[in-house]
Amino acid sequence: MAYILAVNPAILANAGMDKAALVTVTALSAATATTLMALLTNFPIALAPGMGINAFFAFTICLGFKIPWPEALGMVFVNGLVFLSLSISGVREKLVAAIPYSLKIAITCGIGLFIAFIGLKNGGIIVADPATFVTHGDFSSPPVALCLAGIALTAILVAKRVPGAIVLSIAAVTAVGLFVPAGAGARVTPWPDSIFSLPHSPAALFLKLNFNFLRSWSALHQAIPIILTLLLVDMFDNIGTLIGVTKRAGYLDADGNLPGLGRALLADSTATLISALLGTSTVVSYIESAAGVEAGGRTGLTTLTTAALMLVALFFTPLILIVPAAATAPALVIVGVFMMQAVREIEMEDFESALPAVLTIAAIPLTFSIAAGIGIGLIGAALMALACGRGRRFPLFGYLIAAVFFLEFFHLFPFSG
Repeated sequence: MAYILAVNPAILANAGMDKAALVTVTALSAATATTLMALLTNFPIALAPGMGINAFFAFTICLGFKIPWPEALGMVFVNGLVFLSLSISGVREKLVAAIPYSLKIAITCGIGLFIAFIGLKNGGIIVADPATFVTHGDFSSPPVALCLAGIALTAILVAKRVPGAIVLSIAAVTAVGLFVPAGAGARVTPWPDSIFSLPHSPAALFLKLNFNFLRSWSALHQAIPIILTLLLVDMFDNIGTLIGVTKRAGYLDADGNLPGLGRALLADSTATLISALLGTSTVVSYIESAAGVEAGGRTGLTTLTTAALMLVALFFTPLILIVPAAATAPALVIVGVFMMQAVREIEMEDFESALPAVLTIAAIPLTFSIAAGIGIGLIGAALMALACGRGRRFPLFGYLIAAVFFLEFFHLFPFSG
């Protein structure tokens, strides 16, 4: 999980947030949320700012919708409040059930493509083109060539099941970048001023969230689909990770249920509130926790150790800050591949399931918006259910969520101004 200490600041800095403060906030949010999970559940599950949702925060909410990052943090906080109330009330299960299984998988795959696209873009491997929209970059450019080498190295290490493959690749590319020219006498990786330092202050981000989007209906109607998307991704991500990791750890009962799920969801939803207060995008349970389980971890002591090491890493902030895009981009691509592997679970031979799933997978990276992808997929799934005479099988909550996105897409919200 250590790669998130370099990757999360690199992504969120695009929204105008202080990168040095982001390193501190990333570690603090991960350590705090992970400790909370350990104390409430004793599960070997660690948490940190989620991949995909951080890209949605930076590129869609802040850059796409032109929403200032403090206001975006306010939306994350409201999402956390809703998630907490749904977890306590039990309505969460109805919302999760409102999304067809194939669409849940498609959302994961679409986010994977979204992350991979950002990685390829950040590494200069793909660039904008007025005729074809995108094309490949200049592979002979030293930074781009280094990024390509980083993708190859990471892929090989992952394929050989080398522990910490992504972190090792980031370290290797960063080290080589010290000697690779980047133009104008610069190097891909700048030399650090020091190796150790005291952690940077989080003051630039801590408690900087605001709720300006609640002051007018036009701002609120823009915020509703965003908050809904944050909520849906948060729930799917956490439920999938909780079940997957605890299954490997042997926590599921004979019926496949997870005893203590309520406490785990309480920890997850509280972590979302903590992340917004500290100044980062949503904190989620990490599937990488399975690495700890496979190494023998079975209790919260495993994750308490992870939390402690996240804090220790803060004293190496000068090294984290010099990690270049050529080193973080391969991590994004490989994580995207991991998420895309779930595509095999979609029943592609069933056109009623395949159509909305493919629309979702394609729309998320092409529109640069997880929200748009979920909305298009849900509307497609609802229409297919009605057209095929299976409207009663489609959950009522699914129709309601699809209707919200439909109204947003066609600017039909009342008093939208």
